[in-house]
Amino acid sequence: MEAERTLRDEELAGLAELAAQLRVDAIRCSTRAGSGHPTSSLSAADLLAVLISRHLRYDWSFPGNRANDHLIFSKGHASPLLYAVFRAVGAISEQELLDTYRQAGSRLQGHPTPVLPWVDVATGSLGQGLPAGVGIALAGRYLDRLPFHVWVLCGDSEMAEGSIWEALDKAGHYGLRNLTAIVDVNRLGQRGATELEWDLDTYRRRVEAFGCRGIVVDGHDLGAIDEALGQARAASGPTVVLARTVKGKGVPEIEDSPDWHGKALPPDLAERAVAALGGDRRIRVRAPRPEPVPSTGAPTAPEPALPQYAKGEKVAVRNAYGDALRAVGGRPDVVVLDGEVSDSTRADKFGEAYPDRFFEMFIAEQQMVAAAVGLQVRGYRPFAATFAAFLSRAYDFIRMAAISQADIVLAGSHAGVEIGPDGPSQMGLEDLAALRAVPGSTVLCPSDAVSCVALVAQLLDREGISYLRSTRGAYPVLYDNGDTFPIGGSKLLREGGDVALIGAGVTVHTCLAAAEELAREGIDARVVDLYSIKPVDRQRLLDTVRATGGRLVVVEDHYPEGGLGSAVLESLADLAEPVRVAHLAVRGLPGSGTPTQQMDRAGIGVTAIVGAARALA
Repeated sequence: MEAERTLRDEELAGLAELAAQLRVDAIRCSTRAGSGHPTSSLSAADLLAVLISRHLRYDWSFPGNRANDHLIFSKGHASPLLYAVFRAVGAISEQELLDTYRQAGSRLQGHPTPVLPWVDVATGSLGQGLPAGVGIALAGRYLDRLPFHVWVLCGDSEMAEGSIWEALDKAGHYGLRNLTAIVDVNRLGQRGATELEWDLDTYRRRVEAFGCRGIVVDGHDLGAIDEALGQARAASGPTVVLARTVKGKGVPEIEDSPDWHGKALPPDLAERAVAALGGDRRIRVRAPRPEPVPSTGAPTAPEPALPQYAKGEKVAVRNAYGDALRAVGGRPDVVVLDGEVSDSTRADKFGEAYPDRFFEMFIAEQQMVAAAVGLQVRGYRPFAATFAAFLSRAYDFIRMAAISQADIVLAGSHAGVEIGPDGPSQMGLEDLAALRAVPGSTVLCPSDAVSCVALVAQLLDREGISYLRSTRGAYPVLYDNGDTFPIGGSKLLREGGDVALIGAGVTVHTCLAAAEELAREGIDARVVDLYSIKPVDRQRLLDTVRATGGRLVVVEDHYPEGGLGSAVLESLADLAEPVRVAHLAVRGLPGSGTPTQQMDRAGIGVTAIVGAARALA
């Protein structure tokens, strides 16, 4: 049934003209660049024309306005359309659009990134924009308590991504009435038809099964679009507008053709297409502005009183992480997320103290990381935790978070074979390599409770993606309360000139035990706690090489590739002095057993360390 039209004929005509301009500009910029996705942009042009003219409340001159709505292109490959929107609202010039799109040094990159102040998160890896939108909407409803709305343009191909359904599930669970997904159902993906093509009824039943309202609409009927977006803004829960569209709409030569995905129109076809669409236009959109909101100062809180531990007391680092979260929770910008393992990661300690700022993401690690990215868009400092092994499920989200220049803290507990009888499915043995590879990341592996809480406190204001690794078992506190642990530093726990034992986390304790045995053999072993794996303490390593004649035993509860050993060897790669390194790491597939059995079998226990040190010394 045709939607009731509330727009006057002249308003519909104006929207049609704007949609034509968006199409023309998407064609012009991609043809000029010689690459891009114009057909994916043309299908959604009517949707965006209505949205930016009538429903998106945004002060384009002040993107930092906290009352602004948020617009996310989850289908980031449709960047020609997004940049055409920016031109239509006066945010960028026609010259910038046409002359710099996809060019070296341009901020109009092939897929949107926050180098543009109107872009919240980087997209282009499909299935990520909507999960990030959930995080922004969580902030709006539960923390900011402001009436802004989050609008996310999705493609129908990405509806096959599990992360989209994680997002819809959490949107329904948290009742995010301030979130609307607009799905551009143009039927065609990269290599042909999508899974459901134009089966809008199946899409609707699926989204409604996840607790969201589904509105099916003709994506080229401007009046129907307007009605649907109006209903979405006034909804009592999350809404998914399912818009049936035609890929390449407006250019008869390529409409609904499977052969034009990701291809710029050649100049002759582009010229005909622009002519068919009525030529260039100079329409400037006067978008609705957000309602003013009271200004608030920056949140303030006293310096946290960090928990204290007695030297020699056995405390699990994961317990110290929970204690530290509760301590820093006095800062009102700190929020914590967990993947339904908070009783293990100990994030539940924060949840008990600050339930309004604790978000349970259940077993949905992709959504957990994406929500953290969305929350930091609104100025919050998210800490997100799960088992170290399970962060691998969300690795693409972590990678994209770095491209978004997001500031988030990830905590991985139960790392390494040290966890014991649970077996290899629960052991994070790749996490250091994965997180070290993220550009601009910080990777930390504290060995005791005192160093853990000191590092958590520093991560409150650390830029980029920060990762803190923690062990399951309880080990003696090695340091005095108040000791400092600068990021990029290390600790010298024992002097020695015959050989150096270098560890991080649990292996610091096995290195200390090995040093005691070596001492009884007359071998003087130096022990270094390399708690900061990235950035690594190169000066300490240089001093250690010179103090021991270059004899190093590096011990890590991790696979040999990319972890602590790699950090040490990369740091010393250009050293002119000779270095002999025995690298002890987990080289086989672990099974079950006690922590001691696991470490011995993996060749990172005390006996293996003593043997390696003896061979070098």
